Amino acid sequence: MENNEKWLQWAVELQSIAQAGLFYGKDEFDKERYQRIRDITAEMISYKSDISIEKVKDLFCSEIGYQTPKLDSRAAIFKEDKILLVHEKNGTWSLPGGWVDVNVSVKENTIKEVKEEAGLDVTADKVIAVQDREKHNLPIYAYKVCKIFVLCSVIGGSFVENIETSESRYFGIDEIPTLADEKNNEEQIRMCFEAYHAEHWQTLFD
Repeated sequence: MENNEKWLQWAVELQSIAQAGLFYGKDEFDKERYQRIRDITAEMISYKSDISIEKVKDLFCSEIGYQTPKLDSRAAIFKEDKILLVHEKNGTWSLPGGWVDVNVSVKENTIKEVKEEAGLDVTADKVIAVQDREKHNLPIYAYKVCKIFVLCSVIGGSFVENIETSESRYFGIDEIPTLADEKNNEEQIRMCFEAYHAEHWQTLFD
């Protein structure tokens, strides 16, 4: 992490300590102190990022228990040596995917997200990579994210416009459009192509 982002690393660590203290602590006075530490970390992030304090608390301070990374799954789907991307409402493109819901597995979530964003029925066949988001994507988030890229095969369905995406299209490796880099960047798209072409792909992980 760059030196100018050290403040965020410290804020994340303080928030993690405060969250664990609130969950496991027994003394009510200690819990008040942990809550104040948590509030301060939210204020720090809001001050440095210009994100409202309410939004920061919603994203950063809403969980209980021991703090763990959020899970994000992304589907790599190929046709005629081209990869499927969905066009988001903000004009950028991404692999179908999103946060893993609490009531489904990574595999189930990948299949669900493809159906919702691309209208396709798929099988989730192979894990391409498990990545620590902050080692690959910008901007750095105030919480840790574990990104899981999954190679999938289409078995049916067709695109239907929805609240998240306006179209889907297949792109060759030299045709990659403007990406939603916070979700998937060119390095990650090229990694998916490598996995697709590999005879015996070994899962990458950070």
